[in-house]
Amino acid sequence: MSSEIAAEDGLRKPLLHTGSWYRMAGMGSRQSSIMGSSIQIIRESISIFLCVSIVALGPIQFGFTCGYSNPTQADVIKDLGLTISEFSIFGSLANVGAMVGAIASGQIAEYIGRKGSLMVASIPNIIGWLAISFAKDSSFLFMGRLLAGFGVGIISYTVPVYIAEIAPQNMRGSLGAVNQLSITIGIMLAYLMGLFLPWRMLAIFGTLPCLVLMPGLFFIPESPRWLAKMGMNEDFETSLQVLRGFETDISTEVNEIKRSVASSSKRTAIKFSEFKRKRYWYPLTVGIGLLMLQQLSGINGVLFYSSSIFLSAGISSGKAATFGIGTIQVIVTGIATTLVDNAGRRILLLVSSSLMTASSLLVAVAFFLKDVLPESSHSVLEILALAGLVILVVGFSVGLGAIPWVMMSEILPVSIKSLAGSVATLANWLSATVVTLTANMLLTWSSGGTFTIYALVSAFTVAFIAMWVPETKGKTLEEIQWSFR
Repeated sequence: MSSEIAAEDGLRKPLLHTGSWYRMAGMGSRQSSIMGSSIQIIRESISIFLCVSIVALGPIQFGFTCGYSNPTQADVIKDLGLTISEFSIFGSLANVGAMVGAIASGQIAEYIGRKGSLMVASIPNIIGWLAISFAKDSSFLFMGRLLAGFGVGIISYTVPVYIAEIAPQNMRGSLGAVNQLSITIGIMLAYLMGLFLPWRMLAIFGTLPCLVLMPGLFFIPESPRWLAKMGMNEDFETSLQVLRGFETDISTEVNEIKRSVASSSKRTAIKFSEFKRKRYWYPLTVGIGLLMLQQLSGINGVLFYSSSIFLSAGISSGKAATFGIGTIQVIVTGIATTLVDNAGRRILLLVSSSLMTASSLLVAVAFFLKDVLPESSHSVLEILALAGLVILVVGFSVGLGAIPWVMMSEILPVSIKSLAGSVATLANWLSATVVTLTANMLLTWSSGGTFTIYALVSAFTVAFIAMWVPETKGKTLEEIQWSFR
């Protein structure tokens, strides 16, 4: 038994690396307490922002993977002699890999920690992109896409959880929203670099986020809540002290986390019948519901096939308009990150889903009218469709893009977080796959009808948020968990 524990520690310890320089910095800070509380706040912010900036490379990789297939389709098909259906398989294999990664993500993140999980995710990502860049036929292309998707599936669960677990309660929403901001930056980078780089070079460029992430992980502390759960009390307190500033009194937060961990570890196994209790089924319903509705609103259908949607609306410069949409998404998501902790999660979700309902209806009306009105009025309808698509992306970026991931990491109970988080992430990727596989067929059937369906889903999302989703702004993770009891 002791040899098993030693073997586990042997695997975990190199990945923890809370680092001796933190302790040295701590000694120095205690000797210079004369510098006052303002310096302490700056030190705390730098520590938190450094951690978030490094792990944000993961979602940049996530976004780059999603965006890669948009600018490369014609060149890959030409160079490797693929059919349209083979390239569609290539595009969707990232989702398949991500679903497998999502299933494994919770257990990996529990066993070797949040940092270890990101390290594991980086390796198949890098191998996958190299396989794509050197592909001579579809087999290497498909294998590379699956491997990159697997890494993305792990990243999509681990990064929001890590950020939620290290952030102070008054900054958790804004810092959590950085996850979605980074995804949009990754998508925009793929669109932008795709205008200048051939597809093989673009794939090599895709290895960079994880190549920087891997060494960066050694310079940030592990999640204090995970360390506490693993019984690594010295590392837990060191990690928390680093994150909060060496002059900060962390005793209250230490006791809260210890109490939460103690209550969750009394029962190591949860029976299926216990999911009838509100403390389990309610947060699980909210978490899975938000992550599914985020995708079923049709956003991936719009982002993946934006160029063809623009062309069918009569807008000739589809690629330029797509890059414009990507840029708008980054800007609005950046603004939204500053609002999450001030306005609150719930109000932003309601505004977001309401805007998406109205804009989807606007696009649907523009397409329906295009079929019945004379050609002289088409220029007005093109502007209407473009405005609708821009509002749709703005609406998504305001809330529904970032906040479901933030809330998933906040509301799931510690005792079922690994299993429930994996299920919620899997549900998100399944929904994304359904939308990306059906969007092209639906748009071929009826563009107006497609956006009517998306509008109905968005309207249901408004009702779901109004009736089910609680406000978590300003509460500690432990307080949120207690509120479901």
